[in-house]
Amino acid sequence: MSSKSYKEITQDISRAIGTLRAAQPGTMNGFSAMSKAALEPGVLSAIDKELMALSIGVASHCDGCIGFHVKALVRLGASHEQLTETLAVAVYMGGGPSLMYAADALRAWEEFGGKS
Repeated sequence: MSSKSYKEITQDISRAIGTLRAAQPGTMNGFSAMSKAALEPGVLSAIDKELMALSIGVASHCDGCIGFHVKALVRLGASHEQLTETLAVAVYMGGGPSLMYAADALRAWEEFGGKS
C-alpha cells in the first residue's frame, strides 16, 4: 500500500489553488488560459499532451503533476500501455529518482480507476 493518496494530494492542492485564485485572480486566470491553450488538441491529441505533461512531472518529481495528469489520462481513456511507455521515457530522461516517481504514477493510475 502506498503512503501517498493521489486523490488526497489533488484535492489538497485544488483547495490551496482556490485560495491562491481568490487572492491573485489575474495571475491564476492567466495560468488557466495558458493551460487550456497548451492542452487543446491540435496536431497532438489531448492524450499525447497529457502524456508529455506526466513525463515532465515524473522527471521533475512532482506529486501534484502526477496526480492531476494521471487523473486526466484516465478521464480521456488513455491505455495502460500508453502510460507505461511514457513512464519508461520519463525514467530514461530522469534516472533513478524518476523511477521512484514512475512507480508512484502507476499507483495513481490504479487509484483513479485506470484499466490495466
